[in-house]
Amino acid sequence: MKHLFISLLVVFLFAQTAFSQLNRSALTAFVQRIVKDRSSSFIVEAIPPQHGKDVFELESRKGKIVLRGNNGLSVAAALNYYLQQYCNCHISWNGTNLHLPGQLPLVTKKVRKATPYKYRYYLNYCTFQYSMAWWDWDRWQQEIDWMALNGINMPLALTGEESIWQQVYKKMGFTDSELANFFTGPAYFSWLWMGNIDGWNGPLPQHWMDRQKELQKQILERERSFGMKPVLPAFTGHVPPSFNQKFPNAKIKKTNWGAGFPDVYILDPADDLFESVGKQFIEAQTATYGTDHFYSADTFNENVPPTKDSAFLDAMSKKVFQSMAGADPAAVWVMQGWMFHYNSDYWQPTQIKALLNAVPDDHMIILDLYSESHPVWDRTEAYFGKPWIWNMLHNFGGNISLWGRMANAAKDPSAALHHTSSRKMEGIGLTMEGIEQNPALYHLMLENVWNEAGIDLEKWLSQYATQRYGVHNDTIDSAWRILGKTVYNGGLGEGGPESIIVARPTIHMFGDRVRTKLDYDPKELVSAWTLFMQTIPALQQSDGFQYDLVDITRQVLANYATPLQQKWVLAYLQNDAGAFTRYTREFLELMDDMDELLATRKDFLLGKWIADARSCGADENEKKLYELNARNVITLWGNKESELHEYSCRQWAGLIKGFYKPRWQQFFTYLQQKMATGARMEMNDFESAIKTWEWNWVNSNDPYSAEPTGNATAIVKRLYTKYLNRVK
Repeated sequence: MKHLFISLLVVFLFAQTAFSQLNRSALTAFVQRIVKDRSSSFIVEAIPPQHGKDVFELESRKGKIVLRGNNGLSVAAALNYYLQQYCNCHISWNGTNLHLPGQLPLVTKKVRKATPYKYRYYLNYCTFQYSMAWWDWDRWQQEIDWMALNGINMPLALTGEESIWQQVYKKMGFTDSELANFFTGPAYFSWLWMGNIDGWNGPLPQHWMDRQKELQKQILERERSFGMKPVLPAFTGHVPPSFNQKFPNAKIKKTNWGAGFPDVYILDPADDLFESVGKQFIEAQTATYGTDHFYSADTFNENVPPTKDSAFLDAMSKKVFQSMAGADPAAVWVMQGWMFHYNSDYWQPTQIKALLNAVPDDHMIILDLYSESHPVWDRTEAYFGKPWIWNMLHNFGGNISLWGRMANAAKDPSAALHHTSSRKMEGIGLTMEGIEQNPALYHLMLENVWNEAGIDLEKWLSQYATQRYGVHNDTIDSAWRILGKTVYNGGLGEGGPESIIVARPTIHMFGDRVRTKLDYDPKELVSAWTLFMQTIPALQQSDGFQYDLVDITRQVLANYATPLQQKWVLAYLQNDAGAFTRYTREFLELMDDMDELLATRKDFLLGKWIADARSCGADENEKKLYELNARNVITLWGNKESELHEYSCRQWAGLIKGFYKPRWQQFFTYLQQKMATGARMEMNDFESAIKTWEWNWVNSNDPYSAEPTGNATAIVKRLYTKYLNRVK
């Protein structure tokens, strides 16, 4: 009897302790945000983790749905599982279906799911600029809820870091005017943090720093309320241009990113100041934001070290780590493995091993950043025994093309987890440069969080369509099977193929930073488009369907731009003025049609991107600065001679009609003049003029609508009738 009493007491005490891991008020508010007035139908309870990893349970009791988890994150995942599997609901960046049935379905048999992954990482430095640059708290709250629903527990957290840098450098004696040449504008922080650029599109207003600091506090408080462990940055050596004036004996080296920007200055890790500054940085950051002991640092992001000497790399790595550990003995260095792919000629096994082995295994985690296409773990003995995370990169620059490698997302994480040589693979993650595109691919990837065995892709696609649209439909299942074999059966290129319409005008089938070669027959995509058209009567009430209908129509038209371009190119080469006029008119009409189509969805509006940027400004001068940043990063990226133009191109309403189309119009006028006079085309002359026009557009303030206009279904039907015979 005594033993029974003790056992019951232990169970009771555990229950009390476990429940203390759940933030009751935060979870109550979360459930209310997700299911609104149905929140009283859900009960939250605590359970212990399974073998140290997150677990959730789901069952019914007395007509209510019981959500159990070992932390808030697991409870959120239980809710998401219930909404998807029992209510055919789906929460997405682009089109959410939360039409709950009047009577909530009962869970007739208890469900229990445990994740095989200790870590579920999320975000890339670039995401904070290509997608999140202008987010307010409401948008961040939506994202954190989405992260929790999908089991993410290790988000990168960079918002507000500029205020920490300011605090540290001002304490070291730097003035506001000296730092004005250091801090970039808000659309470029990622490359400031990574040590690539200084000062571009600044100076940065103090109001921005103060605002973002408070926003970061909200972000971190909410993430931690779910049990997430945010990854904060550490010092990587990037210092203001005037650093040598303050510290003339410091070992400073110039480095250049190679994208047309001036040199930046990096403090040598061998210098005693490095550890001192790094320690101050962590201390100031911890005092302001707290810490979960995970720190991101990439000293050589897209920069090559000065020597291949292992002793140098070993010493450098030790210094970087010590700059963290000096302030936080529990520090864990979270290193992006991007450089091992990007600069693979330099980073051979000897160099990688020297860099990694300098840090204790339990104080470092490697992000295999591009696992779905170019894994590094399988050529480095799984990072020589370091814990590492398998990631899907997928997106570059925030481009929105329908594209991805679904088969790899469905099978490769599980295959790596169970591979005999994967050693300490402890997580999976998403490291895309931009979000709010291709929602199906990301939803698929996140299915792996609670799944150890891999995913049957064809079965999953059908299930996804049912959840996204709220009902099962055989025709739409057929359409998604085609999508899985075309746009989502992508090759090894960096991101999806773009449309020629976004390229700086050319007679070639591709442009700088604009790769147009498709990985599939575009006529097969037209078959999927036709099936979507057939399901309009049954599915048009679904917001997710409306988004997908617009997106697939956009992609069909974007693909058609290349063969249409080649028609007017041939006419020009043959000096056929009539055909040239006809086909260039059709080319411009195509852009008008795409712009009208995309204007029906908030997801595709240049005007919203600009309005969000301007909303961050405290006065008109700030608003204009932020608008300049917003326009610049998605077009030229840098100045009028920028080597990165079109890297972050977007097929958006407003951008097509206001930027891409006028460029092509000027090119057609130029070619017509050459045809009329018989003169030779000189692209250098044209590009010199168009660069000036582009720069003027970047610096302009002409308005674009921030609200959707037009009826998507009606416009799609018109475009289908107009273009079907041309594209099939």
